[in-house]
Amino acid sequence: MGVNLDSTKSFGLIVDSVPARRDTIIIGGVGDLMLGTNYPANHYLPPKDSNMLSLAIPFLQFPDITFGNLEGTILDSGGQAKTCNDPSKCYVFRMPERYGRYFSEAGIDMLSLANNHSGDFAETGRKKTQQVLDSLGIAYAGHLDCPYTIVEKNGVTYGLCAFSPNNGTVRINDYVYAKSIVNHLDTLCDVVIASFHGGAEGPDHLHVTRKTEHYYGENRGNVYEFAHMLVDEGADVIFGHGPHIVRAVDVYKDRLICYSLGNFCTYARFNLGGKRGYAPLVLVYTDPNGRFLKGQVISFLQGGEGGPVPDLGEKAFLEIQRLTELDFPEARIVFEADGSFHLGQN
Repeated sequence: MGVNLDSTKSFGLIVDSVPARRDTIIIGGVGDLMLGTNYPANHYLPPKDSNMLSLAIPFLQFPDITFGNLEGTILDSGGQAKTCNDPSKCYVFRMPERYGRYFSEAGIDMLSLANNHSGDFAETGRKKTQQVLDSLGIAYAGHLDCPYTIVEKNGVTYGLCAFSPNNGTVRINDYVYAKSIVNHLDTLCDVVIASFHGGAEGPDHLHVTRKTEHYYGENRGNVYEFAHMLVDEGADVIFGHGPHIVRAVDVYKDRLICYSLGNFCTYARFNLGGKRGYAPLVLVYTDPNGRFLKGQVISFLQGGEGGPVPDLGEKAFLEIQRLTELDFPEARIVFEADGSFHLGQN
């Protein structure tokens, strides 16, 4: 899998398990990805077009399949930039098309397009983003014309679906449609991965409230109810994002739910101060049918303009542990010193 043992051993990756994968699947998940934007100006791109994912590549390549949330469009120029009622709170992201290869080189296999930035350049941006990802063999889901996708890799069939509260995406509040998508994937796939962009944003909204969350006057969904409903319909692994901070994890019916994976690789235009800079990669170990066996948090930090750097202090892991023990004590999740976690005994 291209894993550099020297670079991963400090994080407790159980590399001895790699050869014996017949009974175990490893699924990786990260949060928001925005590698730099040429809008409103080129100085929001990283120096020399550098790949901001570079220090994370060995870790992203380790799982059998790796997921992330594409926060923005992939488009060189053109398209109608969105406007906002409050320009001071309006951020518009347009990654150059040449940046698409950075995702494939890093080992990203599938991306959610369901978020509030996927329509930043209207239909032109949506179509070009899809075309670039198609050319790279990266799967995606979440736009209205691509609500789900199916990927076969190493003999395992994965389904991906993605939801958000935003126009042009499959809506997090349309439970009937969401149920039908997940149920359909469950009939076709070995493992169903579901993603949602939901919940209020920022350090004032760290906790999963189990209620409908509103932010900037927008209904951001009841992510607890929604995630549990997806599992009931056949989802096996759920990756949440949107709050720009990490949130707790939960295990329901032997399926893992990550309520927010925060910002993973976001260059410029993002506030990365404090907990906004915690950037986890969550590894989910499942059986061939998606049943949760154990998990592991590989902690990164984003500082300065952004880009993940391995964090020996494991701030992301410790924050996920803290929030999980507060928000879901009934889940019986046990956290270990090496960043792993599993279900405890009754």
